[in-house]
This record gives sequence, structure tokens and C-alpha cells, in this order.
Amino acid sequence: MTASPTVRRRRIARELRQLRERSGMTLDVAARQLDMSKSNLSRIENAQIGIKPRDVRAALALYQVTGADAEALIEIARDAQQRGWWQNYSDVLPEWFEFYVGLEAEAARLRTYEAEAVPGLLQTEAYAREVYRRTAGEEGLERKVAARLRRQEVLRRDDPVELSVVLNEAVLWRPVGGPAVMAEQLTHMARAAQSLNVTIQVLPFSAGGHPAMSSPYVILSFADAADASVVYLDNLTMGLALEEAAHVHGYSLVHEELCRLALSPADSVARLKEASRHFA
Repeated sequence: MTASPTVRRRRIARELRQLRERSGMTLDVAARQLDMSKSNLSRIENAQIGIKPRDVRAALALYQVTGADAEALIEIARDAQQRGWWQNYSDVLPEWFEFYVGLEAEAARLRTYEAEAVPGLLQTEAYAREVYRRTAGEEGLERKVAARLRRQEVLRRDDPVELSVVLNEAVLWRPVGGPAVMAEQLTHMARAAQSLNVTIQVLPFSAGGHPAMSSPYVILSFADAADASVVYLDNLTMGLALEEAAHVHGYSLVHEELCRLALSPADSVARLKEASRHFA
């Protein structure tokens, strides 16, 4: 698994905030001691901006952290300065979505519900192209599609991400890109569901109302316990990361309920194949 600078920046931010709080220092006091503004230190501690390794070393000295513990955190800060592959697509990926991709790149587990479209990690090239064309126009289209396909490498790496998808049944029947595109997309998902790390469940119309009717979501979890899970929500113009444990727990309960209401994985594959035959 490739280390993500986004995940490393998030971890060093949390560690510095916790160390400052344990030392009993306020943001004001710590910022003055570190010769930076209070707002800058706050943004560092909230992972809104990065911090250079030398500044991490100064902060650790202030908080009286030395030896192997200090060196380990400084190494994390160095990793946080590396470039992620997604930064090569910054011309077509908004900053708020780059943050998500950076988390996704190192996630060990993803749980998601989609109401209108196939999740990006499972989209075929033709389906992805049509989605972007409909939602964002032609500008940068091929670069956006290329970035989306590159994201899918997390499913094929040596230690692949574990993906649990619940799909509104409407996704199967909405003819995005026409019959040929849909037939290919549905067949692709049915095949993907045969992988040990991919579970797809269809939430049938017959399930009626459910707790995610107002909000598709992604819950990202990580192999290292030091990296807390995140709930990610987005729309056409912005993304929102919810990091509080209560939010993650709430959405986790919602996902469990959707999995209970949805068709079994085997029946979902059968439904995907049925829809594919319809469009073929």
C-alpha cells in the first residue's frame, strides 16, 4: 500500500494538536513560542495546511517530545511533503476532491451508498465519460476520466481496499450513455463483485424508505489505528469530511441497516445480470 501524504498530514496534525493539549498550552501560547500566527497553527492542527519537518521538530521540542517518538513523527512529516499521483491532475480535480482521493489512496476499507450513479471505483471508462459530460461538461473531460480510472488501482493493489457498496436499484435502470454503455457497466460490476474484496448489494425499490434517502456517503477506514475513520460527503461544488467519532458511528449504523435492507450479494449479482440483459 502506497503511503498517502494526505493521510500523513492528517495524522501529524492530530498528533501535534494532542501534544499541545497535553502540555496545557493554548493555541496563543504555542503559536508565540513557535513564532507563527495563531491562525496558522490552528490550520496546521486541522490539517488544512502542511507543516515542514523542521517546524515539527521545533513543536516537539516545545512539547518536550524527544528521542524515537520525536523522530517517528518527523518522518511522518517528511512523508506528508511527498506528492500524491492525484496532484498531477490538479488542473481538473478541485482541491476539496483531491483531499478525498488522498484519503482513498490509503484506505483499507470503504463503505458507500450511491443513489444516482455507479461509484467512481466501479465505473467503466465509457460510463465515467458520460457522467462527467453530463455533470461537468466537456472541459478537461479526458483528464477527468483518466484520473477516475487511476483511482481504481486501489482495488487491484497487492493489499486491495475492501469495498462495500450499496446501490439504489435506480442506478441499474437509469440509461447513462445509452444501452451499450449500460450493458457494459452492469456486466463490469457483476464481475467486480466476484472479487474477494468487493461486495455489491442492490437496495431494491421494494425496500421502501431507508435512512440514507437524503445523503449518499463514503465511510473511509484505515489499517493503522492511529488514522481515525472519516465520513465523506460531496456534491457538485464542495466536499465535507466528518471526522468526529459520533458522525462515523452514526453513518456506520446507517450502512449496516442498508446492508440489511438490500438484496444479498448473490441476489444483487443476479439483479445486475438481469439489468445487463435488459440493455444488451
